[in-house]
Amino acid sequence: MKTYGQFCPLAQATQLLCERWTLIIVRELLAGSTRFNELQKGVPLMSPTLLSARLKQLVEAGVIDRSGTKGAYAYCLAPAGQELRPVVELLGAWGHRWARSDLNKGDLDAGLLMWDMRRTVDPAVFPRRRIVVKFAYPDAPKGARDWWLVSANGEMDLCLDDPGHDVDIMITCPLKTMTEVWTCQRRFRDAVKSGDVNVMGDPKLALKLQDWLRSSPLSKLGTRDELPELDWASG
Repeated sequence: MKTYGQFCPLAQATQLLCERWTLIIVRELLAGSTRFNELQKGVPLMSPTLLSARLKQLVEAGVIDRSGTKGAYAYCLAPAGQELRPVVELLGAWGHRWARSDLNKGDLDAGLLMWDMRRTVDPAVFPRRRIVVKFAYPDAPKGARDWWLVSANGEMDLCLDDPGHDVDIMITCPLKTMTEVWTCQRRFRDAVKSGDVNVMGDPKLALKLQDWLRSSPLSKLGTRDELPELDWASG
């Protein structure tokens, strides 16, 4: 790791935290990821080798605690890492206000969108029986066009392969449109009204979609004047 050669605490902090991917890993841990494969889903363009190196670096720096045995490690933020929560939230809110993506093709990722959605949606607004919502993105790359969110007994699961259950709600739209909704650039109801999002299925359940499909936590922060603490791992 290159250093700034300065004793300044800000320089010391940024040389540790501002390496590529580091704060994104912290974001994933704040969101509730604890296993290597879960972290990979939140950083799909990061190589496993680099992820391992960054995790080792953060463990040695006392930002992350690691438990378990090799091949089955569990990760969590140490007290020093937990203190980064307001830093990550403020950077996310600032990014939403001042560095917002124009959502060109290079910024769109169906897998990352659905993984973020899976851990943030609130299944409590639906009955405890199994509810299946299928998302279809016709313009997504082949192999990432169809996704199933399955809510059952207060738990949420994400499937890329058809789980074989009856679908209660079917949502079809461009990947960019759903990303706009998720990042608070557009309201779900407005996208449906304009015809950019097509919803089919149980009308009573469909009415709850706006409550169920809560927006990205960091994007939601960027729309508020105050920045309250969020429950990153809800759902």
